Amino acid sequence: MPRARSQIKLKLYRFTSNPDFDELVETDAIERAREVDRKGREEGLSALDVSDPLVRIGCEVDGAGGVLKNGYGVLHLPWLSESNPQWAGSIRKEIEQIRKTFRRVHGVTVKYLIWAGMGGSAEDKAFYLSAGLLKRRVRTYILDSTDPAKLASILDHIAKTDKQPLEVALRKCLVVGMAMGMTSYEPVLNLEKLDLLFRKLRISNEVNFVYMTLPGSVLDRFGSERGFRRIELQPDGGNTTAGRHSGPLTRGSLYPLAFNGCDLESWIKATQLSEAETRASMQLAGFIQGCAREGRDKVTLHLPAEWSGGQIWTKQNFEESLGKSEKIGVKVAVGEKVRLVDYLPPKSPLQDRCFVFVQSPGLRNPDPNKIAALRRAGYPVALLTVEGEQALARYMQLIHYVVFGLGCLRGMNFVTQPGVELYKKFAWNLKLEAERKGGIENVASWKALTRSPRRVKWRRGIALNLDSLLKLGLVEEDVLETENGNAAAVLARAIEPLAESGKVSYGELTFFGDTRYNEAGKQVRRALDSSAEALFRSRLRMPADVYEGPAMNHSYHEMVIGYGRGFSIAVLSEKQASIRKLDYGSDYHRAQWLATQQALAERGRAVVALTLRDTGEASRQALQEFFIEVARRVKKRRG
Repeated sequence: MPRARSQIKLKLYRFTSNPDFDELVETDAIERAREVDRKGREEGLSALDVSDPLVRIGCEVDGAGGVLKNGYGVLHLPWLSESNPQWAGSIRKEIEQIRKTFRRVHGVTVKYLIWAGMGGSAEDKAFYLSAGLLKRRVRTYILDSTDPAKLASILDHIAKTDKQPLEVALRKCLVVGMAMGMTSYEPVLNLEKLDLLFRKLRISNEVNFVYMTLPGSVLDRFGSERGFRRIELQPDGGNTTAGRHSGPLTRGSLYPLAFNGCDLESWIKATQLSEAETRASMQLAGFIQGCAREGRDKVTLHLPAEWSGGQIWTKQNFEESLGKSEKIGVKVAVGEKVRLVDYLPPKSPLQDRCFVFVQSPGLRNPDPNKIAALRRAGYPVALLTVEGEQALARYMQLIHYVVFGLGCLRGMNFVTQPGVELYKKFAWNLKLEAERKGGIENVASWKALTRSPRRVKWRRGIALNLDSLLKLGLVEEDVLETENGNAAAVLARAIEPLAESGKVSYGELTFFGDTRYNEAGKQVRRALDSSAEALFRSRLRMPADVYEGPAMNHSYHEMVIGYGRGFSIAVLSEKQASIRKLDYGSDYHRAQWLATQQALAERGRAVVALTLRDTGEASRQALQEFFIEVARRVKKRRG
């Protein structure tokens, strides 16, 4: 039974009424969703009526009005877990069986876990890593990129950690491929290269490779051809969750936890929210909806320090689920310090922020003095307290309910991702063209971008391309002549009027390269963090996303391409890594950089290309100096 005492508390400040919450309660949204889900599971999809709003927002529906998939697994897994207490024990037995097969085949136990997946198939693991849940027994690596540098860095780290050659260390490694989209190719590419490595090192990998995906997907076909073992994603045997909904209760989430000794019974129980707790989730949904309707659609999120990895997981859950509409959005700003000077005045008609602070007893929580300062200044603030054992699991399930509540209020499907599929289509077409023409450098659109006469350069190899902005009419041709073609001045002149007119309301700096494990990539990330602070947050007084591509495309790309209003800067190093012995080059990785820009331009979104000579110290310093110069030329935005 759910807990009697609520372990989730919510306080709202500068938010006197909550009519959207009242609507969710009056329409009994959660119980109606329960009934839709029950009917779909027990009576079949044909029993679902597409005229029901809850069918339309939580299921995949075809053009003829037929229901293709029930997407309510994100809610029904906790519901079903109450009557299936054996799930935790079953997962533990499965993990122990994997360990036994490793001992039988290799004479070793599982010591390393490489998780090959993108976006939602990876971000829950990043959350758990930041919280220290995956460092106890089996070291977990997230392979969420087709940059060869990421795989090379992971392999180097495994060899150094094990203090043995790779042919010895990899015998202790379980490789899991995961994709919850039918067309996701990235995990296939990485599994292909890892399989080749195992064979080159003469390691029998009959037990080292498993995969989790939808039947008939690209990954499913590949895994079946290679003889890898397919594992059902959900404990109930269903396929009703999207990738971003896989945490906290699918095997994709539970396996890494189980390998590291997590108490699965208490973890699963924590997701079984009580009525009072789901009521708090609906209150938070009402808060976010009410703020967005008043133009405050930038939800500035602050989590406990130990949960920092959950910022992107939370961001993705909201933005990929709810970024489809051009009329109303919910932009989640993360990675910021609380600085009132960076925000527009609370009474300004341009002020577009609300604030959500999350705290949990015993953690390094957000500074209460900063929260109080925002409250006194008059900004809308929500303070969420999550208590009890396995509070992280409770928080994750609460966020799922909040997203569902917003989907109800907006009449918006929260389980599909059409914007992500658009990017995938462009990337796949570029891949095929590159294969026909002998490399990405020979693809017409690549040559048009990298050899454009409109490409403006800066010192030490920095180059800027504004072709997309020019084609969309977002800037005029003479912008390229600013200060005799000074790239920093050109970018400043391009972005400032777009910000002043409200055509863009946040920034995005996405580096297409590994920033998790590669040391140079980590330094590039730090340079971009300080650049976002200097240009977007301080001068333009707007949020800025800094992240790694193409993982971003599988996490919050839906918001960028749907609701839009972002200014995207896609960053790439001209010098790319490769793993020669695996014939692993960067063609597909570079195709993804180009595809991202093409998909955004297709939807009329502001995007520019920025290239570095390499990721060395001189280039990183030049990158940081470039954005400082851009910021110096932009007037500070005032309310």
